[in-house]
Amino acid sequence: MRYRICAVIFNGMKNHMITSEKKIIDKIFLVRGQKVMLDTDLAQLYCVETRRLNESIKRNASRFPKDFMFKLTRREFANLKSQFATSSWGGTRKLPMAFTELGVAMLSSVLNSAKAIAVNIKIIRIFTKMREVILSHKDLLLRLDQLERKVDKNDEDIQTVFKVLRQLISPPSAPRKKIGFKSYD
Repeated sequence: MRYRICAVIFNGMKNHMITSEKKIIDKIFLVRGQKVMLDTDLAQLYCVETRRLNESIKRNASRFPKDFMFKLTRREFANLKSQFATSSWGGTRKLPMAFTELGVAMLSSVLNSAKAIAVNIKIIRIFTKMREVILSHKDLLLRLDQLERKVDKNDEDIQTVFKVLRQLISPPSAPRKKIGFKSYD
């Protein structure tokens, strides 16, 4: 049913604004320190059934090494389910596959439909934008860290100056012994 609806929508749109960027970004998750997309979400975006997507991948297994895709553990899947609030009944019977950016890129060589290619190009562009944003933030974080170190160093210097000033201003705690000649009047 989902496939028919998707096909009707796709044919009616004539490639106009195939999938919104927000819709794709919402389907990118961070798992094991990597940005990934799940097989079910990719199948939905490509307008194919998840089992058909997975069949294509199995037929081309040599194209998908471990750094391109991996199966989620039960714990990872439970964590993701809690993030996007799906019901605990029904749905998937198998643990989903997670595709890294490289895996999504490889899907374009496995799926040859016009829709799959167009969506794939959009997904890769979004992954690239996300990487650029992260890199620009890294540069900003490095600069902030350097500034913080400079301020901390200056802070210590300022504290030392205040300490010396307090010592100079404060009266001596014990009376000082006078230095110099004594007069015997």
